[in-house]
Amino acid sequence: MKTRASLYALLALAALSAPAGAQQAAPPLPEVATIRVSATGEARAAPDQAWIDLGMETAAPTARAAGEQNAAAMARVIAALQRAGAARTDIQTHDYSLSPDYQPRPGGNGPPVIRGYRAANVVTVRTDRTDAVGGLIDASLAAGANRADGIRFGIKNGEALQAQALRQALDRGRAQAQTIAAGLGVRLGRVLDASTAQAPRPYPGPVMMRSAMADAGSAPTPVEAGEQSVSATVSLVFAIEGQ
Repeated sequence: MKTRASLYALLALAALSAPAGAQQAAPPLPEVATIRVSATGEARAAPDQAWIDLGMETAAPTARAAGEQNAAAMARVIAALQRAGAARTDIQTHDYSLSPDYQPRPGGNGPPVIRGYRAANVVTVRTDRTDAVGGLIDASLAAGANRADGIRFGIKNGEALQAQALRQALDRGRAQAQTIAAGLGVRLGRVLDASTAQAPRPYPGPVMMRSAMADAGSAPTPVEAGEQSVSATVSLVFAIEGQ
């Protein structure tokens, strides 16, 4: 034990007596030749969800009358949406407003005067059947709705679509690196670093519509869901073997 303790003391003394530079210096790391690539993948799918903004706007001489008329009219619209297949839990109030309706004073002198009030109530209807969107719009218009503010389409399982885009980006990135390595006459080694930049989950894309009055003789409203896409970008760093 005494001999071992003496050896430790000598080693500690040698370390303390070494030059400062010798204490801090570390053996340099070997440089590694690399190939860096960046690739993007994209996946597309048909939407399987839709959100429709539908509502009613009414005008009356008083705020109370405007609100009451709007409430009665909107109740008819909501009932019509339910008869057309929308569940009550899939109908949500999106916006409600009650405001004065101004008109200029005769002759343009002085501030405008209130000539009445306007009430607006807009609900968002969600459906998992994109082919039912046109029918829901028609049902609301037939019940008296005079506002159709927009449609948004989305994908329920957006994570799977993002994973598909990422896999495609990785495959493309490795293929690019292999092509570069073959052109340089070297062998592609292991991945030293990888990073990704994914687009947000497919968010409901808007399809703008104009406000419309109900027309009993109009043709069914055509609505095309189309496709939605998501992209992912990867940056890869490969080692070059044999360097």
